[in-house]
Amino acid sequence: MTITEALLVTVAGLLAGAVNTVAGGGTLITYPVLLLCGLPPVSANITSAIGLAPGYAGGAYAYRRELSGQRDRRPLGPTAIIGGIAGAALLLVTPPGSFQVAVPFLVLASCLLLLAQPVLASAVARRTGRGSDRVTPLAHAGVFVASVYGAYFSAGLGVLLLAVLGIVFGDGLQRLNGLKSALSLVIVLAAVVVYAASGQASLGHTLLLLVASCLGGTAGGAFARKLDAEVLRRTVAVLGTVLAVVLFLKG
Repeated sequence: MTITEALLVTVAGLLAGAVNTVAGGGTLITYPVLLLCGLPPVSANITSAIGLAPGYAGGAYAYRRELSGQRDRRPLGPTAIIGGIAGAALLLVTPPGSFQVAVPFLVLASCLLLLAQPVLASAVARRTGRGSDRVTPLAHAGVFVASVYGAYFSAGLGVLLLAVLGIVFGDGLQRLNGLKSALSLVIVLAAVVVYAASGQASLGHTLLLLVASCLGGTAGGAFARKLDAEVLRRTVAVLGTVLAVVLFLKG
């Protein structure tokens, strides 16, 4: 790894940590940078997922108060673990060429989810006070699908999870955000265990991202919160769309 590449990865990690705090979509920053550094698509995705894991831990910790009183929803944890393992295994058994074909579509889907985040949040907020804490088969199915997607390609995981939880539970947005953060952490950790065992992560790039994303989620996140979240969200979505177009053309 050259000094220039190290600087690019570090900056990408800082920005991704901050962006995940405000709008989500940090993978749309780290993934193309890792590709630029010469990593194969699958290795870049795995390295990004492992390197951004501290940000999910920070999010879950920040919402610890909202998580209190949600013990009845703990059965979703094992579902998230199984889905995370399944998604990670799917990535590893999928031929690299197939993943490379799928990535542009996944990036576009993530961008659409990112742009739709305010609408989804408003829809969830309107459901406040309706529904129950009962975990239904629909809740398990929705969380499982989101978990598989999130482990396979993590961009947009939080938005997709929030949409699913808003459909199956009638609850306050902040409580659902807390549950989303906790489940996201579980999914990512389950996937990271599988990814780490695969040996396909780039150790040097991963270590840089681990440190940078952690700093970006704290100090960088504090700065990002002073920015207009909608501008940041649209900027990431536009950059992601450009990335998808480039990947389509390269394919």
